[in-house]
Amino acid sequence: MEQFTKLLEEKGISLSPHQLTQFHTYYELLVEWNKKMNLTAITEKDEVYLKHFYDSITPSFYYPFSDHLSLCDVGSGAGFPSIPLKIVFPEIKVTIVDSLKKRLTFLQEVIDKLALNQVTLYHDRAELFAKRPDIRESFDIVSARAVAHLSVLSEYCLPLVKIGGQFIALKGAQAKDELKNSEHALTVLGGKMSKIESLILPEENSLRHIIFIEKNKQTPKKYPRKPGTPSKSPL
Repeated sequence: MEQFTKLLEEKGISLSPHQLTQFHTYYELLVEWNKKMNLTAITEKDEVYLKHFYDSITPSFYYPFSDHLSLCDVGSGAGFPSIPLKIVFPEIKVTIVDSLKKRLTFLQEVIDKLALNQVTLYHDRAELFAKRPDIRESFDIVSARAVAHLSVLSEYCLPLVKIGGQFIALKGAQAKDELKNSEHALTVLGGKMSKIESLILPEENSLRHIIFIEKNKQTPKKYPRKPGTPSKSPL
């Protein structure tokens, strides 16, 4: 906990006792529920705080998560990166979409126990969710962490981003290769890379990349294609 707090303070983020308690409760719930279902292979406390909590917050080192931003987290699994970001920036409005109902049951428990407001859960596939007229191109930020190749992720996520908004992809060491192979998909879907930031995860010393893709034009209505197609036939 002290290391986690110190690392964030080095980035200008100071956590209140209430926020630290929320992270502690989140960790306990994650370990408890992980005994019943597969949420994460990482359960050691120091590793969860570093590889899940800290890692999820890293986009805020390079992008201002100001009050009342709307964020949609696609395929968040156990709530990464959106729940740690919500704890640190409580004024942001979070939407989480996941195709597995039991993961959403876990996340509802987290939301309730942490008393988080303005967090909405949707049980849906990303390809169908982005077709909803009330949802499509409505979010300031759409995030995804370790879900799929960037070309596939872009088809899931860019249709949800409003023009002028950002798609933020949290990636590992192969990010630059993925980005190069996704240039066509980004162009077709109305996105353009605005920047890519690299960092070394403390202690573990593994390479991370955060790709920021700006939505600069409307996504054609045909995208995303029907469920399963983006992963089978990437753009």
